[in-house]
Amino acid sequence: MEQAHIQNRLELARDVLRIEADAILKLADRLNGEFMAAIDILLACSGRVVITGIGKSGHIAGKIAATMASTGTPAFFVHPAEAAHGDLGMITDKDVLIALSNSGESDEVIALLPALKRKGVALIAITGRPGSTLAREADIHLDATVEKEACPLGLAPTASTTAALALGDALAVTLLDARNFRQEDFALSHPGGSLGRRLLVHVADIMHAGDDFPAVKAGTPLKHALLEMSRKGLGMTAVLDETQRLAGIYTDGDLRRTLDKSENLAGLVIDEVMNRSPRTIAATRLAAEAVKLMETYKINGLIVTDEAGHAIGALNLHDLMRAGIV
Repeated sequence: MEQAHIQNRLELARDVLRIEADAILKLADRLNGEFMAAIDILLACSGRVVITGIGKSGHIAGKIAATMASTGTPAFFVHPAEAAHGDLGMITDKDVLIALSNSGESDEVIALLPALKRKGVALIAITGRPGSTLAREADIHLDATVEKEACPLGLAPTASTTAALALGDALAVTLLDARNFRQEDFALSHPGGSLGRRLLVHVADIMHAGDDFPAVKAGTPLKHALLEMSRKGLGMTAVLDETQRLAGIYTDGDLRRTLDKSENLAGLVIDEVMNRSPRTIAATRLAAEAVKLMETYKINGLIVTDEAGHAIGALNLHDLMRAGIV
């Protein structure tokens, strides 16, 4: 008996997903010139896109506003009840209002219509009833009708809210494309996320420079170079010629190779054992590019150089890890 209950519940869950997926597919087939007219109004908006809704529609409205704001369309959510008690002052005639209501008759949203009309605010409605008050009063109506809710009681907003959310995503992504919104633009809205770190953090932001940069002059005794490596703690040191240009690099790995070949380090100078073809990167490059170089050449550090070939800093894998790039 218990197994039968499990199967019944699994089938109910599958039905929910099928009903909601079907609602979105049918919504896609209904997109028409009204959708593109809404896009034109939103692209021409010189203010902000204000999105409102009550109850479950309000939660969906908040998500749509957040998606638009992070993809190049300045937007915010206003609660219709709060709008009726002063927050309507946030909305100007330069803004566009998107109102969500499955019934198209939500009292709190309908109550705002006279004031919005007087302000001259463009109104886009998303409802499940094309003949509703909200749909009739809107400049543009987007039909988000669903055949039925996924709730077996036909009461809880399920398929209808999913359809409204998907329609909001369609608006946001179409606007993103129309604005030629790029990864770099997205990163500016998400500086705390992994994408933001990869696209906004440059080598100059995390490299060791000045007194923290491990460097010795060509001709330096190896033992002095090892002291410099130990003091700076990067597991390497740059070797510079008399003009501060990079002549080579010496790393912990090079030290192991030196010990394999020679038991006596006392008489060695850095020029005899350094790597004369070090990998470098410019300070203006993205830190993510430093990760790629290290992975490609299987190394743990890079010397940073300027356009003239002067060594100006260094970074290693630990610096990239601390910065959250890897």
